[in-house]
Amino acid sequence: MKHEMGLYGEYFSKILNGEKTVEVRLNDEKRRKIKCGDIIEFWEVPGQKRSLQVEVVKLERFPTFLEMYESIPFKWFGCEGWEINDMIEGTYEIYSQELEQQWGTLAITIKLITLNSVL
Repeated sequence: MKHEMGLYGEYFSKILNGEKTVEVRLNDEKRRKIKCGDIIEFWEVPGQKRSLQVEVVKLERFPTFLEMYESIPFKWFGCEGWEINDMIEGTYEIYSQELEQQWGTLAITIKLITLNSVL
């Protein structure tokens, strides 16, 4: 199955150059449909002029982002050298604590397949 998601340019580039192998999401209804072996097409935002496709290699669910970040090396998120407080604060700029409590979190281990450009 194929899924589509937006991804900020900084993290899009980190997937392209191999620095990021784990994507962080809420474990909401949309993400609960993802299975190992599925394809995710990430569209670079803003602009959506480039996309890349990855294969889902592993899925790990955690009750909180803190528990996720305590369990997975920051390097895999493309955040080597960051402190845990920076990871949490950065995540809460995107996802609220209320949504985290409602849905839980999902770490998606990925493998790059292709890069696509839209002219």
